[in-house]
Amino acid sequence: MAYEFIKVERDGPVTTFTLNRPEVMNALHSPAHFEMHEAVDAFAADPDQWVGIVTGAGERAFSAGNDLKHQATGGKMGSPPSGFAGLTSRFDLAKPLIAAVNGVAMGGGFEIALACDIIVAADTAVFALPEPRVGLAALAGGLHRLPRAIGTKQAMGMILTARRVSAAEGKELGFVHEVTAPQDLMRAAHALAKQICELGPMSIRASKEAVYRGLDEPSLEAALKGQNRYPAVAALYTSEDFKEGPLAFSQKRAPNWQGR
Repeated sequence: MAYEFIKVERDGPVTTFTLNRPEVMNALHSPAHFEMHEAVDAFAADPDQWVGIVTGAGERAFSAGNDLKHQATGGKMGSPPSGFAGLTSRFDLAKPLIAAVNGVAMGGGFEIALACDIIVAADTAVFALPEPRVGLAALAGGLHRLPRAIGTKQAMGMILTARRVSAAEGKELGFVHEVTAPQDLMRAAHALAKQICELGPMSIRASKEAVYRGLDEPSLEAALKGQNRYPAVAALYTSEDFKEGPLAFSQKRAPNWQGR
């Protein structure tokens, strides 16, 4: 499907979503949110797509967040049920997402990255939740995901000052997985995606779901006892891959994953 504000490319089992509004530093407005919602829905439903990468067009920005000029001039507002960029309120996507942050990730842009499972950043990337500077708040997940990622006190230091954080400091704080030179960013993201694709896709989905749902359980005991009820975990036990993995190991060959 052709989109106006995003690009979607598939390379084997990897889908890359590019936020494509470089003229406004990939700031997003309502139509862009709905395009991402459709594209991520299609990715989630496609059995041949196993890993997603989210990045921004151009060299300056991953995403500057909400398109405030569009909002201020009376442009159409609203977002899909899946939230900002079709991601920040999406809690049922078991397939892993990698954020390849190529520049500024401010406000909603940072919230998009935090909604992904792994963040790879160019050394030119900058992260912040600056909403209070314009009388807003990071209510698309940033105020909740950042404390969970780096701890309450470190997160409050960023949130209550709206300060900017470099990619290097982001790695020190713990929300950035890897820092690369700008020209190496997409290569690094695809290398990470390839590593994930070498593993059992049903196992990866079960692992992702067990981590996130387990963190929301009231105790470690509840997480352990409850994990078999999680849909991706239950699907793993009844999948072809659940048999293929041990069989390939016993036959000393590479597994032929089916993702089902």
